[in-house]
Order: sequence, then structure tokens, then C-alpha cells
Amino acid sequence: MKLTLAIKKIVKGAALGVSIFSAGALAVEPEKDELKFGFIKLTDMAPLAIAAEKGFFEDEGLFVELEAQANWKVLLDRVITGELDGAHMLAGQPLGATIGFGTQSHIVTAFSMDLNGNGITVSNDVWKEMKKNIPHENGKPVHPIKADALKPVIESYKDKGEAFKMGMVFPVSTHNYELRYWLAAGGIHPGFYAPHKGDTSGTLLADALLSVTPPPQMPATMEAGTIDGYCVGEPWNQQAVFKGIGVPVITDYEIWKNNPEKVFGVSKAWADKYPNTHIAVVKAMIRAAKWLDESNNANRPEAVKILSQSNYVGADYDVIANSMTGTFEYEKGDVRDVPDFNVFFRHNATYPYYSDAIWYLTQMRRWGQISDHKPDSWYMDIAKKVYRPDIYAQAAKELISEGKLSASEFPNFSSESGFKPAQKDFIDNVTYDGTKPNDYLKSFKIGLKGNDKA
Repeated sequence: MKLTLAIKKIVKGAALGVSIFSAGALAVEPEKDELKFGFIKLTDMAPLAIAAEKGFFEDEGLFVELEAQANWKVLLDRVITGELDGAHMLAGQPLGATIGFGTQSHIVTAFSMDLNGNGITVSNDVWKEMKKNIPHENGKPVHPIKADALKPVIESYKDKGEAFKMGMVFPVSTHNYELRYWLAAGGIHPGFYAPHKGDTSGTLLADALLSVTPPPQMPATMEAGTIDGYCVGEPWNQQAVFKGIGVPVITDYEIWKNNPEKVFGVSKAWADKYPNTHIAVVKAMIRAAKWLDESNNANRPEAVKILSQSNYVGADYDVIANSMTGTFEYEKGDVRDVPDFNVFFRHNATYPYYSDAIWYLTQMRRWGQISDHKPDSWYMDIAKKVYRPDIYAQAAKELISEGKLSASEFPNFSSESGFKPAQKDFIDNVTYDGTKPNDYLKSFKIGLKGNDKA
């Protein structure tokens, strides 16, 4: 492999007519140029695949191997041990690891990989009962579908002495928090974690029992009857539709419009050791994200073809295209336009906002993963330890100076605070202001707040 990479460097340098690391080719030489990054087989790993396939990594003098991982825990562990240089991560993973929920390790992110991209799917039997509680127009369910429609179904399970079970992909995943948010907004208690009692099941006082299932296994697990529904990223909601085994009832875009989803994570030790490499990686991924969104998603069909390869997502082209090209199919035949279901670059999607980090921390506190009350200043301190907009800004400024992107395509770095304006587009109409995390927690009927303990 090293010989192949060396040949690539020589060829690339000759083509440029300059040394591969001269000012005309690269801003600064990366300290490490042979890298291995991990990912889970989901469509939102696309910036990694595109950066590799379209030559953006090589433009930065990087030779990257992408390797699918078995599950999120294995992926995180391999980043911590150094077997992986970095990885496509759940936005909550760097935060959870850094504060010591589960595995303890300081992980940082300087790049947000996407907005939106998840859905909640229920089995056909559950959908049949839910539909009775949902208003219809022109023969189709009115969206967004709230968890209020699921509550009578769960109560009927209780009456029969049966547990209602749902899958999510990891305890600190967006999917866990989105599913919990949706359920709680409908008056369904999703359960508490109580690590101070040694209880990390997340099912204390739960009306619906949530458990971990790896994304590609979601449809089969539901088909087997082990779970009654799940929250997962694409293409595994659309797969349920294609297989005829379930119905996606809501997307995360409808739960929280333009919510942050995955990030690119590295260990703090790796970031400190290879700062120039880190900037080069972020530059390549920014370019990949722009490519994915540019010209009103014109490149998405090509992206879907790439992602359908077995070494990436490995699902059928039509299944991936169902969401990646701006539509989403709910009940079979109910195809609706959702142009922002997957967002990779627009709306400043790639920028690592402190307010995004703090939202995840509030949900960890709300559901007991953070056992004790923390002052607002603590949330800010953790956000700054994990999210690194300074590294992002350096990468962006290099791209601007190289003429590859324009300043107008990024936040104004001279005035950017790292906080989005207060956000109101939640399914329960609660407003989120990242500068006031404890006030935000107080606004919920279900969930821990103040000095509460599970």
C-alpha cells in the first residue's frame, strides 16, 4: 500500500509541475498523509465517500482508506485506541465520551457532517392502530404525525401486560434523543437513565422501552417482532417501506427543523499531534459537502450511485435515492417532497456550533445520563472542549484564499459567536436558546430539571 501511495504522490507532483508540498499545491504539509477513517453504513457518511471518490482528500495530499465499522461502540473504541485516525460519529459521541458517559476519552470535532436525515418507523401492526388516531386529508394522513397518535396504542399494550419496545442506535445518539423528544412531546415517558444507581438501561419509569440496535439490523429486528418500531438514519427507514414491513411516520426534520446530525470526530491527542493534517481533512470534507448540495442537489444521483457500492452503504440505488434526492416515502405510495431531508452544506451545515453541542448536553441531563444539576457555565465549558470552530475557520479561510470557495458561503468568522439564534421549529413549539440551557430544561413537562434525580 505504501508503494502505491508513494507512486500516487510522485505522479500528482509531476502533474502539478511542483513539489507536492510546495505553496502552489498545499497550504501546509500534513504531518501524516496516510489515514484510515471509520464509518457506519448510513447515507450521512457521504462527505467521507465523496471526499475520497472525487479526489478532494488527494488534493490536500492525503491518502485515505475508508472502513465500515460493526457498530458505534466499536467505531469509538478504535478512534480512542488509534486504530482509526478519525470517524463519522454520532454528534453525541464526542460529548458523551468527553464527560465520561460510557467510555471516557477526550474526543473533539471540527466538522459537522449534515443536518436532518433520520426517521421514526413503526411496524405495520402498530401503524394500523395509529392511523385510527390521525386526521386525514384527501385520503392521506396529515403530517407531521405526533406521538399523541401512538399513546393509545401503547396504553393498549399496557392493558394486555405487554411492553412496547423501540430501537435506537446508541445511548448518546441523535436518534435516541429525537425518539425521546417525539415520545415525550406526545405524553409518552421514554424512561430515565440513572448511572448514579448503576442503572444505564434508560428504562426507569418508561412507557416505551428503548434499546440499542445497529442501524443496518433495524428492519430485520422489527420484522422479527423483537421491536415495534425504531428511530434510525437512512436508508433503513426506506428499507422498511421497500420490504413492506413498516411505515416511517415522521422525519427528524419535522421533529426539529434542520437539526445537527453526525460529526467527524478525532481524539484530542490526535488533533494535537497532527494539526495540519486535521485542517487538510476538514478542507476536503467541506468541499465534499458543498459538492453534495450544489446546484440544487444536482449531484445527488451520482452520490447515490457511489453510496450504493458495497464498500460504502451497500443498499439498493432506489432505496438510497428515495431520501437522498429530495423525497421521502411514508406509507407505501405516499411519496412527499422533502428537499432538506439530507443537508450537507447549505444552512452552514458543516459549521460546529456550540449551541448544537449544548442541545445534546441538555438532552443527556433531561434523561438522566448527566445525573446532577450543572450550571449554565458548565455546558459552555464542555461545548468549547469538544467543538472546535477555530479549526474549522482556519480550514475555511484556506479554501477561500485558494479560490475554492467564497467567504459568502461561510459564517462571518469575525463576528460568529458559535450560537444560532433561538430556534422555534420543534414539534412541541418549545423554543431552544443555547445560551440558557437550564431555562430550556425547565420548559419540559417530562424530564429532569434543576436538582431532580432519576
